[in-house]
Amino acid sequence: MIEFPVPDFLVYALLGGVGVALLAGPLGCFVVWRRMAYFGETLAHSAFLGVGLGLLFHLEPMIGVAAVGTVIAIILARRHPAEGLAEDTLLGLLAHASLALGLVVLAFMEDIRVDLFAYLFGDILALRPEELLWIGVADLFGLALLAGLWQGLLSLTVHEELAAVEGRQVMVLRLAFMLVLAVFVALAMKLVGILLTISMLIIPAAAARRLARTPLQMAVGAAVIGALSVGLGLGASLRYDIPAGPSIVVAAAFLFIVLMAVPRRG
Repeated sequence: MIEFPVPDFLVYALLGGVGVALLAGPLGCFVVWRRMAYFGETLAHSAFLGVGLGLLFHLEPMIGVAAVGTVIAIILARRHPAEGLAEDTLLGLLAHASLALGLVVLAFMEDIRVDLFAYLFGDILALRPEELLWIGVADLFGLALLAGLWQGLLSLTVHEELAAVEGRQVMVLRLAFMLVLAVFVALAMKLVGILLTISMLIIPAAAARRLARTPLQMAVGAAVIGALSVGLGLGASLRYDIPAGPSIVVAAAFLFIVLMAVPRRG
């Protein structure tokens, strides 16, 4: 019997992808429930600025992305709805200004070669062991925080004003959720790229919604569907020699279409 050893890069890619999917599951559910897709897109666009600043200060790009995302999350979490600009206007401003500024910063660093395609569409097959460590730590931090704030976030999602009346720390809950979302963007950028990051949140969660009866079932289902998408996408990438990041998103979309044929549970 002939054995075909699995290459290390494929093991790293699978472990990293599943790790990100585990965090994307519950996080994506809240993004879908709270209709925060545009906020996620803003954080994803700001990742370019984080990459530029990370390279400028000789830091891991993930750290730069997480730092910039955290700053934007704090700005939006502390903003009062009555303060001037409408939320969608402010999100658009932050998204495109940070994207443009990031590209300008990268353009000034002529001594550093940057693979923009990898940042735009991901490079999961190039994951390093130290990056897997970052993903593992972020998973533990993000999932533990979401578990601890689960009931509070559900109350906030159902009715924010009522949650405040019940004594929930609305500002703290909103900021904590946004910070976890910023960390996720930094992780997912390596897998599916800046342009497709938000898809890892929305598509598995939307697919799981077809089968779930409770919020917890939807969160677990989204994580499972995300992990399956990673496996299918990596398999298709190796089989047909196509980009891995987009393949993962296409696999997630395929699973969504299949599950759309399943009658929705009451």
